[in-house]
Amino acid sequence: MKKKVLFVMNNLWCGGAEKALISLLETIDYSKYDVDLFLLKHEGLFLNNIPKQVNLLEEPSEYKYYDMPIKTAVLDCIKNGKLDVALYRILAGAIYKSEKNKIRCEQRVWKYISKSLKDINMKYEVAIGYLEKNPIYFCIDKVNADNRIGFIHNDYDKLGMDPTLDQPYFDKLNHLVTVSEECGNILKRRFPMHSHKVDVMHNIVSPTAIHKLSNEQIAMNDTEIKLVSVGRLNYQKGFELAIDSCKMLVQAGYSVKWYIIGEGEERIKLEIMIKEQGLEGIFILLGIKENPYPYIKEADIYVQTSRFEGKSIAIDEAKILQKPIVVTNFNTAKDQISNLENGIIVDMTAESISEGIKTLIDNEDLRHQFKFNLSNEHLGTEDEIHKLYALFN
Repeated sequence: MKKKVLFVMNNLWCGGAEKALISLLETIDYSKYDVDLFLLKHEGLFLNNIPKQVNLLEEPSEYKYYDMPIKTAVLDCIKNGKLDVALYRILAGAIYKSEKNKIRCEQRVWKYISKSLKDINMKYEVAIGYLEKNPIYFCIDKVNADNRIGFIHNDYDKLGMDPTLDQPYFDKLNHLVTVSEECGNILKRRFPMHSHKVDVMHNIVSPTAIHKLSNEQIAMNDTEIKLVSVGRLNYQKGFELAIDSCKMLVQAGYSVKWYIIGEGEERIKLEIMIKEQGLEGIFILLGIKENPYPYIKEADIYVQTSRFEGKSIAIDEAKILQKPIVVTNFNTAKDQISNLENGIIVDMTAESISEGIKTLIDNEDLRHQFKFNLSNEHLGTEDEIHKLYALFN
């Protein structure tokens, strides 16, 4: 008999966790597992990448009310006879208005979202909340499963979460999985009562697939040094540091173009900075690309300016494509980069980022040494799926 497995996720927009989920779903042995996927919203660039063996469950119709303006949502609820949901949306609105911390707002408002959503009418052997907050909460509150697994894809302490709101949910998980050893240590220190539940499973990346996709032809024939970064346009990724660093490179006489692949809530802020620094046409926000690998392949240097990460899939992908890499010294950077062996780790300042980039531009031998060292690393992580199978059992 196949085991019945459920994955829960917010959506499939182009983020690291979403990409990791698709890679995982592409790797699962469907001769042994029947897999359902529940998305709170059926949206995102990766929707078309869901493997055909996966059963995508119906989208919960009530969830949309929590993304609407409160007046629109309440009137629609009343019109459709959903008076209880209208009440919960009003109560959630009070939290949206009073809680200034966005992350804790998401945590606190879940109790009203949860009351608005129906349970999944199915029994599962395994249910997996594949991201912190709502997916884990949904697995506990709305799913009947023998084995519940929650994934944390980031440095928990840097996320700004309220641990007292998570602890009752973590109490009911059988396993708490994260993506790097340092992230695991952070969870064990933050939740010592659950240290026995913490497991590390690295994100699945396939060098064969990445090399194949990287061969797509793109128009990127700049004569300038090409810098590429991948990530959401948000505070975590530190792209304002990248803009300041780019300005310093230009002022120092370096001919560069810096491409950012990603989208997010800080786009307008970053566009204003780009204009103020006189970097239009030099620091370029490309938006989301379904296939970012040709851009990484064409890069002379890959740069990651993050303030914190769990384990960056983009860095692993740049390593697979044997790019010289500059990364900021976030907590888990050393899990992926050995300084001056396969990349450069720099301080989290614009000055240090620009100096790291200058070092690589000026030192061709160092670039070649990094490429040679990366060519000798074993970078595929497809076997990580066996760790998940062990947790299933």
